[in-house]
Amino acid sequence: MVEKELFSIFMDGVFIKNFIVIQFLGLCPFIGVTKDVKSAAGISAAVIFVMTMASMATYAIYTYVLIPAEMEFLNVITFIVVIASLVQLVEFIVRKKLPALYRSLGIFLPLITTNCAVLGVVLLSRNSAYDFTQSVVFGIAAGIGFMIIMLLMSAMREKTDFMRVPSSIRGLPMAFFLATMLSLAFVNYFWVIPI
Repeated sequence: MVEKELFSIFMDGVFIKNFIVIQFLGLCPFIGVTKDVKSAAGISAAVIFVMTMASMATYAIYTYVLIPAEMEFLNVITFIVVIASLVQLVEFIVRKKLPALYRSLGIFLPLITTNCAVLGVVLLSRNSAYDFTQSVVFGIAAGIGFMIIMLLMSAMREKTDFMRVPSSIRGLPMAFFLATMLSLAFVNYFWVIPI
């Protein structure tokens, strides 16, 4: 029964409640970093790490610090501080270990701090009253769902570079068209399958 519940939470995070194409959170890197697959994979890995670690850290802080101190009203501020700290750690690691990726991501790597998808994961975990394991599974699943959409979008955008597309819709208009098609595909497919 527990495995089925965790599987359901995992499927929710990846497909049913996908943060980009279903809930429309985290659209800044979705449009800005999906011009090539390598950058999309790099930012996706960073987001998976931050979502997973933020789910762990915020659960512990909320459960063992904020609730006993009766300061649950500070949850959003606390969660943002935790996310910002994790992003600084990721930025430091990427800058030292993968300088080419760091340069290609540009401003989008520090913008993970303000990525509402990351904050959305921890807030939805709290609002859904997930325990520690469920929070971590949901954080990982949401990160994987983010990565799937980022890679699909970047692959489609790279493919359109070789297609004959009118100049009036090249670039950002084409990105919005592709995002609409991707969102419609997810909504029409994953909302009709009972899990």
